[in-house]
Amino acid sequence: MTEADAHLLIVDDDERIRGLLQKFLIRNGFLVSAARDAAHARRLLEGLDFDLVVLDVMMPGEDGVSLTRSLRETRATPILLLTARSETEDRIAGLEAGADDYLAKPFEPKELLLRINAILRRMPETRPADAAPKLLTLGEVRYDIERGEMWRGDEMVRLTATEAQLMRIFSACPGEPITRARLVEDLGRDKGQAQERAVDVQITRLRRKLESDPKQPRYLQTVRGAGYMLAPD
Repeated sequence: MTEADAHLLIVDDDERIRGLLQKFLIRNGFLVSAARDAAHARRLLEGLDFDLVVLDVMMPGEDGVSLTRSLRETRATPILLLTARSETEDRIAGLEAGADDYLAKPFEPKELLLRINAILRRMPETRPADAAPKLLTLGEVRYDIERGEMWRGDEMVRLTATEAQLMRIFSACPGEPITRARLVEDLGRDKGQAQERAVDVQITRLRRKLESDPKQPRYLQTVRGAGYMLAPD
């Protein structure tokens, strides 16, 4: 997916910021809708499909983290959180709720653009219907490498953009441990301990979708001193 196809939803209670972001992103080739709060965003999401949501955390009424957690119950649309809070714990809370990335205010518009494009690049490409599937079996779960799809029985498992990218990374080398530092790099994140902790959060979330007992993972294993490893049947 490229910015030429992407429809973004901006959710921010500050009318000035909302307008500036909308104009900037439209100038950079996106189709952009805007919502003033969580309730307005829900109404738009009921009627339209969006490729990515840019969501302010601090809003009156329902905040951005709560809205993220709620949206993750029914959809895998990528979510980028905008937050004035710089503490690691607050960023982790957003990722645990299901966000794909976060950006602390104040920020440069160009950095927002780079992060949006990075998230969109992680989204699975649509494959032709007759493409020969390559499947990994992970207990009750099947992962189609070609399509970037995960299935449990007849039901598709919704993956966020980051989770989909992690599965592509792991499925390219099953049975091979991958360090946290390499995962950070392959996800297009800045290097550092905070980002490695963020990867740990994403792994925890992915295990909930893969494992029958996420606390004792069988298929997405921790390899002491070496990182994480996907171990299909």
